[in-house]
Amino acid sequence: MESVQIDADAIRRLDLTPLQPWAARSLGEVLTQGATLELSFDWPRQADDPRELAECPEPRLWALRADARHPWLPLVLERDQGSLIRHVAMVVPHRFSRTDGLRFEPEALELWITHRLMQLDDLCRQTLGRSMRGNLSQMAASLGYELDAGFWTLLDGAVS
Repeated sequence: MESVQIDADAIRRLDLTPLQPWAARSLGEVLTQGATLELSFDWPRQADDPRELAECPEPRLWALRADARHPWLPLVLERDQGSLIRHVAMVVPHRFSRTDGLRFEPEALELWITHRLMQLDDLCRQTLGRSMRGNLSQMAASLGYELDAGFWTLLDGAVS
């Protein structure tokens, strides 16, 4: 696993330079790395600040910019230790409670995942000449999202 540190200065300036080593690679190379990237945010908070990192507007804005600039990012974020879920919490509305944990707004998660699956499926086919649907389905499943069996079939029948 490769960890990328996002410091407070980068967050304040919306500086995506910490992702440059990944962004400089070809999409094929990035995707063959698999889900191995961990983003670590160094964002100062007061000891009595009850907010989760994803509730702080500055890191969320940085994550939104990273998500927009690098649409492949969710595919390479590691899944077992929670990096993908933390990233999605930064860009998708959710609620957090100490008893229930993180709960995404269902419609917002559905829209984000559907959009991202369509976008990444097209990107992989155009750039790599092949599908990454297995990896895309795993990404969705790691977020607790179950794809309808006809989703890919529907996309295959879509007219550009």
